[in-house]
Amino acid sequence: MIRFIIRCALALTSIFLTVYLFATGYWGWGIVMIFATAIVGLTFFRNENMILALNQMRLGNTDKAKYYMNKITHPQFMPRKQHAYVVFLQAVLNTQELGFAKSEAMLRKALTLGLRTSQDNAVARMHLSGICAQTGRKAEAVSLLAEAKKIDTTGAMREQITMMQKQLQMAPSKNQMRMAQMTGGRKKTPRSK
Repeated sequence: MIRFIIRCALALTSIFLTVYLFATGYWGWGIVMIFATAIVGLTFFRNENMILALNQMRLGNTDKAKYYMNKITHPQFMPRKQHAYVVFLQAVLNTQELGFAKSEAMLRKALTLGLRTSQDNAVARMHLSGICAQTGRKAEAVSLLAEAKKIDTTGAMREQITMMQKQLQMAPSKNQMRMAQMTGGRKKTPRSK
């Protein structure tokens, strides 16, 4: 919140200074201040921590990406699409710490807010499918994977989706998991000699 207030103060100051420089006749400095005002204005639409986190994810350093994503404390003050990406990335990066229920809720929230690209929508549905499969909701996981396959028009996620479909075919259903818990798990049969 404090960063947002500082950003607003900087924007207002730069606008005031730009108008003042043009009004007093310092046209050259006024043009320079237009560029400075544009840079400050861009920070309202692109969060610097999110840019750094996405760069770290591209490099494959998830620990630093987590660090930058967790620095964003109030994503609700961001534009809608950026808020969706913050929630999406926090859910994907912090699944182990948050747990399945919280991560699933965050992914569903990101999908309702609206992710920009079809590939990101496919990744979100694929992660939701993985969470549903691990919590024993096989039918929902299969339908989410089918949606992800339909959305992925570029084919970038084709291998991961087919691999998850194969895993889901071998995964037990919720009833089978419940029966295994009730009977104490799978009993080992003694070896015959």
